Amino acid sequence: MDIDIIDEDIKCKFKFKDGKTPQVPTDYLPDIFHNLMKDEESVKPDSGYMKHQSDINEKMRAILVDWLIEVHLKFKLMTETLFLTINLIDRYLSTKTILRTKLQLLGVSALLISCKYEEIYAPDIRDFVYITDKAFTKEEILVMEYDILKQLDFNITIPSSNRFFDFIINYFVLKESEICLGRYLLEIFLLDNRMNKYTPSLVSCTVAYMVLKLKKYENYHDVYKFTTFGEVQLKECVKDICFLVDNIGNSSLQAIISKFSTKEMYEASKLKLS
Repeated sequence: MDIDIIDEDIKCKFKFKDGKTPQVPTDYLPDIFHNLMKDEESVKPDSGYMKHQSDINEKMRAILVDWLIEVHLKFKLMTETLFLTINLIDRYLSTKTILRTKLQLLGVSALLISCKYEEIYAPDIRDFVYITDKAFTKEEILVMEYDILKQLDFNITIPSSNRFFDFIINYFVLKESEICLGRYLLEIFLLDNRMNKYTPSLVSCTVAYMVLKLKKYENYHDVYKFTTFGEVQLKECVKDICFLVDNIGNSSLQAIISKFSTKEMYEASKLKLS
């Protein structure tokens, strides 16, 4: 199925595989991709919002994200639930200041919203009270949930880098081990709020580019079909993710490393990228 997608700012051509999996709406993928590309800028957080926050910093946010990754794994939630959660947190912090005593409350409330939106069977709110060691009550979580939704005008449908990566998986027909490596790199991006300077499509293409080059795919340049950005921006993004990968091992933030070090995840976090 050859598809031309033409818009004022978007011009892509690629071929989706005619898969037999009922859950993959192959016929509708071009339209879905088109809409994701149009919407990604509108729900992208401000990468420099921390300069407006007087009581929290990048390290506190990274610790929160690391903890949320552990909770996400413990609850066995969908991958997209995690990406939506971090997006809600960053968009909220882009428009409103918060005290450090309320940062975990923001995180758990954003996770609650994401679970309601993405999960078939969302955890009970009592579970969210429990995971905070009862630091916050059910009522406090619900109040924060409403404040997040109100602040974001109830707009919680986002084109995440994880969603864009799903398209790339479909195009290149990546192996499970390669998909796990890609997910690992995508989640590392979540740790640093400054990475919000990149659009989700560029992040997903960067990750795919690295995986394809590492696995010696001859058609790795096809990733450019999934973004409006060029080689210069992609290579800048590659440098940033390599920096994160090189430094995460020396930090106290080990949730992603631990998660992707298992055999179920093909020990993706143990692979050398160079």
